[in-house]
Amino acid sequence: MEWLLVSLGLVILLLAGDALVRGAVNLSLRIGIPALMVSLTIVAFGTSAPELLISLQAALKNAPGIALGNVVGSNIANVLLVLGVPAAITVMHTSGSDTRRSFVFMIIATILFIGLAAFGIFTFWSGVILLGALALMLLDAVREAHKHHKENKAACLDQDEEVEGADPNMPWWRIIVFLVLGLAGLPLGADLMVDNAEVIARRYGVSDTVIGLTLVALGTSLPELATTLMAALRRQADVALGNVIGSNMFNLLAIIGITSVIHPIAVDPDFLEFDLWVMLGASLLLIPFVFMKRDINRIWGITFTVLYVIFVLITLS
Repeated sequence: MEWLLVSLGLVILLLAGDALVRGAVNLSLRIGIPALMVSLTIVAFGTSAPELLISLQAALKNAPGIALGNVVGSNIANVLLVLGVPAAITVMHTSGSDTRRSFVFMIIATILFIGLAAFGIFTFWSGVILLGALALMLLDAVREAHKHHKENKAACLDQDEEVEGADPNMPWWRIIVFLVLGLAGLPLGADLMVDNAEVIARRYGVSDTVIGLTLVALGTSLPELATTLMAALRRQADVALGNVIGSNMFNLLAIIGITSVIHPIAVDPDFLEFDLWVMLGASLLLIPFVFMKRDINRIWGITFTVLYVIFVLITLS
């Protein structure tokens, strides 16, 4: 029953997150917020809402292992699994993408995160530092996007239609329904998932940290895996790689930043001994594809996927 309820919680989270994105995007565009800002902020935050609610609920329920494991495990899965599985099926032509700036920011965010974790607890001030770093990165992203927009005005004429979830003809009542469903569904799904993940952990004699790093992290990474697989099949590898890098930055800076501002998060020593370094190592594996303009071919895809399986097996053992 607990497995069923965890699955139900995940489904509710994903559906509620999608509803919130759709409602927020169309509300923002209706009241005059530029589509560029909507893409960089509301869509990015909205798609990370399930992970945020899980980490927040876990911290409030005194399950810091799930709160941190969800983020660290998701970042590892994003690189090794979300990029690995699609590349094992079809070559991801990342050689044509330019994600160097975002990648450097992701590595800086990862090192900052590990440095704060070394204190043994994420406090209110840790959250302020993480959110401050996020604000700086968002400002830089807005500046770069405006620069790109000016240089490519013709290509940006239909920008509103390219924003995820945008529907120019959506009526007000539907926008309100999406917002209500999203805001009501997210805490319900997170509550179901966290409570029953803890029950599963106790039943199988494993820690909350292990459940957060594996079951919860894998579940919340499934949407990214589906999105990346479709992007690879459509030969949009630059989108796939950019989404993974952006998602990892938001996980570290926004999710743990917001959660620790609301409630402190204790750091299990196991994170500092193993998992955080695996996360950093997995991130550094992207260097050849970001700086040396190489494609993620099938051999790399299989290697990434095998490395993820090994990580899960070591974690479970």
